[in-house]
Amino acid sequence: MIPEETIVIIPAYNEEKLIFKVVTSVKKEHPDIDIVVINDGSEDDTAKLAAQAGAVVLSHPFNMGYGSAIQTGYKYALRHDYRYLVQIDGDGQHDTRDIGTLLEYLVNGPYEVILGSRFLADNRYRSSVFRYAGTIFFRCLLRIFLRERVTDPTSGFQAMNQRVLRIFAADSFPCDYPDADVIILLSRSGIKMKEVPVRMNVNSEGKSMHGNPLKVIYYLFKMVLSMTLTTLRKY
Repeated sequence: MIPEETIVIIPAYNEEKLIFKVVTSVKKEHPDIDIVVINDGSEDDTAKLAAQAGAVVLSHPFNMGYGSAIQTGYKYALRHDYRYLVQIDGDGQHDTRDIGTLLEYLVNGPYEVILGSRFLADNRYRSSVFRYAGTIFFRCLLRIFLRERVTDPTSGFQAMNQRVLRIFAADSFPCDYPDADVIILLSRSGIKMKEVPVRMNVNSEGKSMHGNPLKVIYYLFKMVLSMTLTTLRKY
């Protein structure tokens, strides 16, 4: 059962092919849950279709990036006093049936953030060579920085409580690269985290928000710098 005062946020950039399907899928599985789509300056009909599917739509005037999009969702959730938040991507990869699983671990356990891992589940998910290499790289860095094993450090499928929302809504949130360094931020802030297996849909028609191979190389470099700074920052 989905607890009251729960919100699902969906960052989306030019996802008109799939955003209607994603929103209606959430509604089908959880009819009473509130859904907010953060339209990050899309140049297509993402906002229109998300609204037609029944979501509240928050639109950036121009593309500000994935981190800014999800932080807009965090701030909206805090302003409206939601106790729990689930975030999923707008490209159709995340299986909305697992929203309840993440919330169950969050509400009933001692954890404040639940990370959905595509690599713990026995599914058919296959990432690109560049993305998988980046995942392995960040796993190793997190073992060095935190001495913890995280199988899916770039997962966009997460559930969190209000305390975490307050941390993520602050200026210290790394909007430029909110992936593995967010795990460092949470660990340094004393937040209890847990990974749980989730299913991933293959053959998604959506566009990745993480770019092409050249951008991935640049992303890896910037992430190492960001993770180092996050580790050295005082909290």
